[in-house]
This record gives sequence, C-alpha cells and structure tokens, in this order.
Amino acid sequence: MTAWSSLFHRVAASVPAYGAFLAEHGVAAERVRTYEDFARLPLTAKDNYTRRHPLPELCRDGTVGDMIAVSSGSTGTPSFWPRSAADEEVIAERFEQVFRDAFDAAGRRTLAVVCFALGTWVGGLFTLACCRHLAAKGYPITAVAPGSDRREILRVIPELAPHFDQVVLLGYPPFLKDVIDTGVAQGLPWADYSVKLVTAGEVFSEEWRTLVAERTGMTDPARDTASLYGTADAGVLGNETPLSIRVRRFLADRPETARKLFGASRLPTLVQYDPRVRFFEEHEGTLLFSGDNGIPLIRYHIADEGGLIPHDRMLAFLAEHGFHPGDDGPDLPFAYVFGRGHFTVSYYGANVYPENIGSGNHSFEIAGWHEDRQVCMAGVSL
Repeated sequence: MTAWSSLFHRVAASVPAYGAFLAEHGVAAERVRTYEDFARLPLTAKDNYTRRHPLPELCRDGTVGDMIAVSSGSTGTPSFWPRSAADEEVIAERFEQVFRDAFDAAGRRTLAVVCFALGTWVGGLFTLACCRHLAAKGYPITAVAPGSDRREILRVIPELAPHFDQVVLLGYPPFLKDVIDTGVAQGLPWADYSVKLVTAGEVFSEEWRTLVAERTGMTDPARDTASLYGTADAGVLGNETPLSIRVRRFLADRPETARKLFGASRLPTLVQYDPRVRFFEEHEGTLLFSGDNGIPLIRYHIADEGGLIPHDRMLAFLAEHGFHPGDDGPDLPFAYVFGRGHFTVSYYGANVYPENIGSGNHSFEIAGWHEDRQVCMAGVSL
C-alpha cells in the first residue's frame, strides 16, 4: 500500500472530524482506491475543516496529544495544534538530516542554541525536543534554550562554546542576524566557534546567507546553514540540503534561468522532502500536503505559493544550463516555496515581496551601512 493510501484510510477510520468531513462531501472512504480517486478528494483548510470541529474530534481516536502548540496567527486567529512524542520523532528526522549530513554532528561535539521564542508558540519548545531526540539517539549534541532573549544568548555562547567543536544557532533569520551583528559589535570571536545556522519562518536571499556566513567565519555556506520549511499545522515539511543550497545559489545570479524553473525570477525557498511522511501536491500554483500529526491532515491547503520538482528532473534541468552541483545528498524530490500572496504589497501596480526588500537590505553596499550603525548602537540596542 502506498504512503498516501495508508495514511488516508487510517485517518478516515480513526479521526472523527475527517470521517464527518468525508460524509458531508458524499465520499465513501472504501471507494478511494487509486491515486486518481485520492486526487479528487475535497481539500481541507482551516475555514472548512479545523475551525469547524472541536479540537478532540480532529485528533486520532478523538484524543488530544500530550502537548499543544499555538500558531502565530499571522493570517488570522492563532490555532491550537496538539502533538505527541511520536509526532516529534518524525520531525526530528528532518533535524537529523541537517545535523548528520551537513554539520557532521555524528562525530562532532555540538552545542545547539535554541533561539526561537519559547512558550506556547510552536518554534522553541518543539525545536528543543527534536534536538533532545537526536541526543537520545547517540549524537553528541547538548542543547541550551535561551529563546529569544538576545542578552542571554550572547552570555551563554562565549561561556559554553569553548567546550564544543561547533555551535549551531537555531532561530528566525532576522533575529539570528541581529544576534550575530550584536556579537560582532561586542567583539565575540564567532569564527572560533565553528558556527552553523538552522533557520525557519521566512524566505531569505542568498545575499543574506553570504553576509551572515562572512560575519561568522563560515567556510562553506552550503554545508554550514540550513533552512527548514515548516508550519505550526504539521511541523517541519522539508529542509534545505547542501545540494538544494548549491542549486539555489547558482540560480540566485541567474534570474532568467530561475524563471524557467520556478515560473518567476524571484527566488523561493528550495527544500527536499520525504514523500513517505509528508505527501505534497500542487494545486493552482499552491501547495497541498498530507501527513500524520497530532491533527492528521489530508490534502490540506496551506496557501503557500510554490511547486514540486522531481529529483531527476532538477538535475537534468541544471545540466542543460551547464551546472553540475554534485549529487552527494538524498535522492528526494524538491519543493519550492514563495510564501503566501497576502504578504505582498502592491505599489503603483508593482508587486513588492518581502524577499525583494530583504535582498536589497543585504546587498554589500547597504549591509556595510547597517554594520556601521550596529556598532554605533551596540551600547543601547540590548
């Protein structure tokens, strides 16, 4: 039985709200046998599914998990998303892929500094739990969680970093850059700490990656950084790999080639994903996913603009354009994500996206001005 089929029939049988949703749309679960049947299933979303049912009925067997996270509410009212330890283990596989394949953490003593906000929000405690799952599997990883307290982050790092082979900062990209820049202003020897970055929550430019790599003394941004594509709804859906980063950096200087591949010259987040645990589909230029979580979701429309590219097709396209990135990563498909259209501002008929502003801010001409200002403000910015 295929991954989508097993998941669908399990959810239809065990999740009260989804059984009611199918009945409402006249769908008999036993008649969904082929992928074509699956692809005709009605889409689920917050408005037509999760907000219409009591929380327990959205969960497996009507039972809420052992932990609840809260979404940010960036598109409306924050939502509650239950999870269990089993859900964390699946997501921890994405962290493991980054720590093992990019950061060589299996053989290096690693200090993981969780800089996402702590509390009910999904990022901080969930990230901490995933790091501890890796430690329990035998990785020499020690986690510390100062959260979004910049003063505490910059206090613990110089005290703890000398005891480890590398330091991984995990957090929201603009906040991590702020931490790095403040550390530079305070004279922190970032290059001595073998810094790595794991980010989530925002599309950033390759100028941004190059800039933070330079300021922390990274030697290979493709192996020293990784962005996670995730949502409060389902945790981490995919992650950057050294391969996907090399591809993205190649395309960053070639907007016309990027347009041929993505349908737009602006650069999306480019990740690889495991279709056995997170099944993606394209729908009218946006992404759907199906996955087993504290609230299992089938053909869930998250409204992120983007698309999917099979692994072989990606490598063939790049070869046609004279780029051979080396394929030392997993043979997994790619997903590209632009974000959500309602974060766009129209200015005199032109669509302005957050990444357009970010790319300009992180150009080396502007970045130098920012750096000078950061040094001047270091004494009061804490």
